[in-house]
Amino acid sequence: MPGSKILIVDDEIIFADTLAQIFRREGYECRAVYSAEEAIETIAVWEPALAIVDVMLPGMNGIDLAIMIKANYPELAVMMISGQVATTGLVEKAAQQGFEFSILPKPFPVPDLLTNASKILGGITHPLPPNSHLVN
Repeated sequence: MPGSKILIVDDEIIFADTLAQIFRREGYECRAVYSAEEAIETIAVWEPALAIVDVMLPGMNGIDLAIMIKANYPELAVMMISGQVATTGLVEKAAQQGFEFSILPKPFPVPDLLTNASKILGGITHPLPPNSHLVN
């Protein structure tokens, strides 16, 4: 939903900044941060509606960040992304704690990302298209 606040969390600075520009061009308010720690600080003061979080971050990983977000900000939607194949263990760890996250694999077509973000902001809980290479 254009006008909504979206936070991009990815340690690849150029990638994160590019995604933020794409969302701004589509009418969203968007900020990019480059670590889980920066995300925690930004969420507390900026209150985004959606956080798009890379699984593999330095320090606190993206899954642990997503768990912290859902525990402390249950209204904040989270979309996970990853360029790493070996994320299954982290996702399983989250599931054992009662959290289920789907991961949109990098690289992804920008229209898929925009569609998924729009659906999540619109309240659809499992927006990923059936033909995506979804990692659960």
